[in-house]
Amino acid sequence: MHTSKFIFVSGGVISGLGKGNTVASIALLLQNRGYNVTTVKCENYLNIDAGLINPVEHGDPYLMADGTEADMDMGTYEKFLGKDMHGYNFITMGQIYKAVIDRERNFEYEGEDVEAIPHVTDEILRRIHYAGEQDKADIVIVELGGTAGEYQNMLYYEASRILSRNKNNTVIHVHVSYLPTPPHLGEPKSKPTQLSVKFLNSMGIQPDFIVTRSDRHIDSRRKDRIALFCGVDADHVIDSVDMSSVYEIPLHFMEQKFDEKILSSLGLKLGRLNIGSWENMVKTINVKKDKRVTVAIVGKYFATGEYQLRDSYAALLDAIDHAGWANRVETKVKWIQAESLEKGDMTQLGGVNGIIVPIGWGPRGVEGKIRAIHEARVGKIPYLGLCYGMQLSVVEYARNVLGLKGAHTLECDRNTPHPVIHMITGQEKILERRAYGGTMRLGNWVCNVEESTLADYAYSVHKGYDNAQKRVVTERHRHRYEFNDAYTKQFEDAGLVIAGRSAVENLVEIIELPKSVHPFFLGTQYHPEYRSRPLAPHPIFLEFIRACAHD
Repeated sequence: MHTSKFIFVSGGVISGLGKGNTVASIALLLQNRGYNVTTVKCENYLNIDAGLINPVEHGDPYLMADGTEADMDMGTYEKFLGKDMHGYNFITMGQIYKAVIDRERNFEYEGEDVEAIPHVTDEILRRIHYAGEQDKADIVIVELGGTAGEYQNMLYYEASRILSRNKNNTVIHVHVSYLPTPPHLGEPKSKPTQLSVKFLNSMGIQPDFIVTRSDRHIDSRRKDRIALFCGVDADHVIDSVDMSSVYEIPLHFMEQKFDEKILSSLGLKLGRLNIGSWENMVKTINVKKDKRVTVAIVGKYFATGEYQLRDSYAALLDAIDHAGWANRVETKVKWIQAESLEKGDMTQLGGVNGIIVPIGWGPRGVEGKIRAIHEARVGKIPYLGLCYGMQLSVVEYARNVLGLKGAHTLECDRNTPHPVIHMITGQEKILERRAYGGTMRLGNWVCNVEESTLADYAYSVHKGYDNAQKRVVTERHRHRYEFNDAYTKQFEDAGLVIAGRSAVENLVEIIELPKSVHPFFLGTQYHPEYRSRPLAPHPIFLEFIRACAHD
């Protein structure tokens, strides 16, 4: 049986502190010191996964290679560690309760009365250990969702306390806490952190490290007071000031020797740190850019207020950033509500250098998205359609180039005379049963890319192929509807290029227009944004941003 060390990371005072970025930064440093590191996210909600949660409610569900629809933090882990996460790295309380109840129904507890402790906590610990075993991890870093003091996450905390009592394991606890700076006082206040640690202490947990999140650096006086009242060493109070980019956090931790202190606490040797490529990437982020482009995202999951905007399309915005940095282009996103374009006012698209229509569901705002696609096509504005954006570009082309009046996707119009987008075989029966959760075409699927296409050029130039000789890529999917092959000849005769098909079902995966017709017009049924990483931006996004920056 594989033996791992464990680091639990909790949060205090407010939600949204950046525990995920803290976990990912610690993991990056330890991995780059030669240790095999894996991460686990423990979510409080009773959903089995994040697939059916409104993206405005909880942010963009992150789609993993194995088809798991998870929390955005899983994407953060993948981007920092440069490797795929799996379903076993993502735990929800819904999964835990379901497993325990299913076991009880199968008489696996042999008549014992089933209780939160030990049965629920045992299941939590079983899954944490399983993740470590599957990934053969030297160190498992577990992010405890929510905020210390909430009733929803108490069993996660109890599981961590139980594990820390096991002398065969080494466990440390990192508490990420907020230090507010009231404007009328002008200094960070540590009292909220003291109270948050008091919550931990009441659950039998004493943190080994406290990471202070603040809008300014924490001075020695604040560190000393936190150390005194929270029972930690002063050099175990780690400053985590707001940075211009989350990718700078590992370097800020490194400067404080956070990784060295963690390894010492775990009784592990201090390997040589190899982080040069990350440092170079951060320099690229901060270097003065040669050009600036504005990319319009025409979507419908923009919440009231700006705080939720990024979360609704988090993976997409990260992919744009990655490609912009690599191209030395400063990217600015312009948010456009699709519904606002349905009234015919297209002035909002004035001055943009590129247009993206991203993931979406249902009829709301669809006609506005189709208008934006039409504007991109006829106006020769670089266009990237992602999943729904690819499907709707097919609808736009059918209506305005093929002349198929009333053409639509069956998702929006069950009575359309020209269903150019229809449902994948077998999905109809799934929906009749209302079996919505985890039943779409999900996760990694292999795509064969056509030679001498725009997509082929992008994957070839940026070394994105799994097998360059065979022009094979593996990309992530999340959809129920597909291109209707009954219309293939009509589209191809009218100039639309089918640039990629799935290797298994022969579904259309990529559509595009030739460069002789349009500078960049491409749609993918899959989601390239989920594969983009700061050290390896996705080829499709690299070429899209390059086209946007072209004079």
